[in-house]
Order: sequence, then structure tokens, then C-alpha cells
Amino acid sequence: MTISLYEGHPAGRHAAIPSGSLFRRVHAPRACDALAYSMSTYAMPLLVLATTGSSSLTGLAFALEWIPRVAAFSLAGALVDRCGAAIVSFLASLARAVLVGGAAVGLALLPRGTAETVTVMTLAAVTGTLTQFSFVANEAVGAIVSRRTEGQSHKVQSVLIGIDQTATLVGPALGGVLLLSGPTPMLACLSVLSFLSAGLALQTPPTPLRAARQDGQRPGGGLREGWETLRSLPALGWLVAGLACSNLALGMLQSASPIVVVDGFGRSPAAVGTLWSAAAASTLIAVACCRFALNRLGLWGVGVISSTVAAAACLALPEAPSYISYTALVALFMAGDGGLTVVLRTLRSLIIPPTAFGTTLSLSILLLLLPFPMAGVMIALTPPPYLTDAIGGCAVLQALALIATFTRLRKDPVLRATGEPARA
Repeated sequence: MTISLYEGHPAGRHAAIPSGSLFRRVHAPRACDALAYSMSTYAMPLLVLATTGSSSLTGLAFALEWIPRVAAFSLAGALVDRCGAAIVSFLASLARAVLVGGAAVGLALLPRGTAETVTVMTLAAVTGTLTQFSFVANEAVGAIVSRRTEGQSHKVQSVLIGIDQTATLVGPALGGVLLLSGPTPMLACLSVLSFLSAGLALQTPPTPLRAARQDGQRPGGGLREGWETLRSLPALGWLVAGLACSNLALGMLQSASPIVVVDGFGRSPAAVGTLWSAAAASTLIAVACCRFALNRLGLWGVGVISSTVAAAACLALPEAPSYISYTALVALFMAGDGGLTVVLRTLRSLIIPPTAFGTTLSLSILLLLLPFPMAGVMIALTPPPYLTDAIGGCAVLQALALIATFTRLRKDPVLRATGEPARA
């Protein structure tokens, strides 16, 4: 079987190379979809808590939001490799816009009770699935842009992560503020953002497509192909394994925060948005620092520093005495996580083969996101008085996993390399 890369002849009118600046073709579509992504991820548990008043249903909604996301990755990656990122992002964003807009109207008409609860729980699951299709598509576009800037991959990824974190800064706060007026304004805003994402997706550059077999059959793809590629890249495999354990702690924090902030510290839902906005601000600062630190310390050095910061903050979180200290520690945790994200995305863009990028990206993200539904289930089953103990246990697991990962990778040439030009 012959696999070919044909960026010059992308399939479909949607994949034609558009005219315009990098901002129009890459940054603007990424920013709009990232804002919709952050609102979907952080505001949906708040929406469930606001409509049901149940901490158990909030944890269950978090799990329902992530389980379909995890299941969608194999198909999303294969579609991006075969159809192109632009059309996948367009269709996913358009479907999300229509669905969320319909739910906004429905919740305005439905009486409080079982029907309203079923609506918001179903909405969390379906929007989570659609969001991951557009996420994989945008990651593929970002990787292609990184490859075309030889020697500057980490800088490109830093800009893209900065866009993501700016959206994370705005999204939770915007969702929390809109929820003060009820579910409908928040869902209407998310629907408008999704429509904008669909329109802007058509401006993105073409991504490499995987050719069909000569006998007319499509090549194998999905998880099997992604697994074969990941096995051939041990550095990426170790990093994904370590960060998966770290994501269990992150998932616990995301799922438990509405309960801890609203029920534990007696704050409003808007305070939850403020918490994650502060965390996103700290991540932006960390990503900006990483952009310069990578030139001197390399991926391994930045990874070690970031993992140390993230693990220390997470270990201290169960002892946070107030909302302010809790917010500060979450912000510190997310700063470390931001540095680890730069390391992961840069490594991915450097070593994954272009024509297998969608499937391998999907598998790596699948492994990274499996802890999130697990965290939601754990929160749903854990009585509120024991939430801090559960978070502390995940913090210990995170610290041990990151120590093992970066000890194993300390001699890897790709992670040890820096962005400085070689001297004669």
C-alpha cells in the first residue's frame, strides 16, 4: 500500500488554499473555536449545577460530557486524515450551533423538573462529542503550520496555546456571568460562537490527506494505525502516559470546582468562572515564559520545571483554607500544566508523520482524556466531605507519574535539544 502526501491537491473545494493572512487563516478560526470549546467544557457542569442543584448530577454530567468525547477521537482523526481539517471543523461547529441554539429555546420553554434535567445532561454529552471533532481538526492545522516554520515549532505552538488559554481566560468567566441571568443567554452565546467557528473554519489551510488504495479501498486507520505509530515513538508514549496521570488530577479539579467553590466556600457560580479565568491568566504567563525558556533549556528542562510546579501545587490544594488560596493554587497548577502542554504539542508536531497525524493525534488525546470521565465518576461517587482526600490521592499519583516520565526521558535527544542555533 502506498501512502502519499498531497497538500497541493487537497480533496474538495473546502480545502483549497485561501488567500489572506495567517491571522485570518489560522489564528481567528482557532480563537473562535477555542472560546466555544472553553465555554462547553467549563460552563456545562455549572449549567447542570444551576438547573439541578445536585453535586452528584454535576459530577455525572462531567463524566457524560467526556465519555462521548473520548469515544469520538478515533473517528475524528480518521476523518481529518481522509477529508481534511476544514470540512470536519465546519460540520462539527455547525451541528453544535444548531443543537445548542435549539436547547436554549427548549430550556426557556420547559418547566423545571425531569425534562429540564434530561435536556441539560444530554446537551453536555452531545456538545462534548462535537467539540472534539473541531478540536482535532484545529490541532491538525496547527501541526501543519508548525512544520512549515522549520526550527520554530515551539514558538508557533506557544502562540496557538496562548490563543487557547486566552479563550480559557474569557470562556469560564463569560459563561458564569451569563448564567446569572439563566441558562438561555449562555447557550445563545455558545450557539453564536459555534456559527462563527463554522464560517471561519472554511478559511483554514489544507491539511495533508491520506490517499486511497489503488484498488479503490481506503487504508486502515483509527486506533490501530494510531497505536502502531505511537509505539514507534517511545518518547511521545512516555510523555502521554505521564500527562494522562496528571490529567486525572486536573479532571478532579475541574469536576469538583463547582462543588468546592459554591458549596464549600459559599461563593456564586460566577466565582467558579473567575477561578478558571485566573488559572488561564497564569497559564498565559507560563506559556509566554516557555517560549523563551525552550531556546535555552530544551523540552526536557521546561518539562521538569513545569511538572514540579504542577505537582507541588496539586499536593497543596487539599489544605487550601479559603477561596483565595484555592484559586491561587489552581492557578499555579495550571501554569505548570501549561508548560507541559507546550512540551507535548511541540513534540507531537515534530515527530508524528504528517499523513498519520490525525489518527496518532486522536489516540494520544484519547489516552490523555480518559482520566476526565473517570474523574467525573469519582466525583459523583465521592461524598462532598471526602472530596479533598480524593484530590490529594490523585495529586500523589500525578507527582509519582511525572517523576517516572521525566527520569525515563532525561537522555532523549529530541527533548534535550534546544532552539538555539548550532555554533561552529
